[in-house]
Amino acid sequence: MAEIGLRERKKARTRETILREAFRLFHERGYNATTVEQIAEAAEISPATFFRYFPAKEDLVRLDRFPPLIEALAARPPGAPVTVLRGAFRAAFAALSAEEIAAGHAREVFAATVPELLVANLRRSPGLIGEVCAIVADKAGCAADDPRVRNAVGAAFGVVAMVWVRWAQDSGLDGPAEIDDALAHLESGLSL
Repeated sequence: MAEIGLRERKKARTRETILREAFRLFHERGYNATTVEQIAEAAEISPATFFRYFPAKEDLVRLDRFPPLIEALAARPPGAPVTVLRGAFRAAFAALSAEEIAAGHAREVFAATVPELLVANLRRSPGLIGEVCAIVADKAGCAADDPRVRNAVGAAFGVVAMVWVRWAQDSGLDGPAEIDDALAHLESGLSL
């Protein structure tokens, strides 16, 4: 059991090293001018090892899956969609260290500023939204294609996206707290 834990920790460290070095190089040289080979060399791994962790360079900044959110959603008790989503966002952020939140924020800001990455992430977003809708529908006791679930998830993601835009402009903002406040406002019916 300890061996599995050690192996998983080593994989997580390697993944974080690859991400850290990639973003350092992206900031120094630019996204398009940075090659997978340069990232692998900086992370002290082979290109083959890089591809075991990331199928392509653009996968370094994928926004199509947020495992802590998916795991937190699955663990939530049944309830109204926005309540379930708010609780999941709170739990997901609580499971991350301040450094992980900062690194994730930096990756998302970067992904939103490189046109190729923005387009790639827009293409992938239906997968994340579909996965979230299915879990939320189950928690609400509805069919996965229920338009009310789609609307609630869309509203929640829209509110979160608006906070991310502000957070991208002001890195000193407490993003998780702002997201929680925004979802609380949505949960209350958006009254002014």
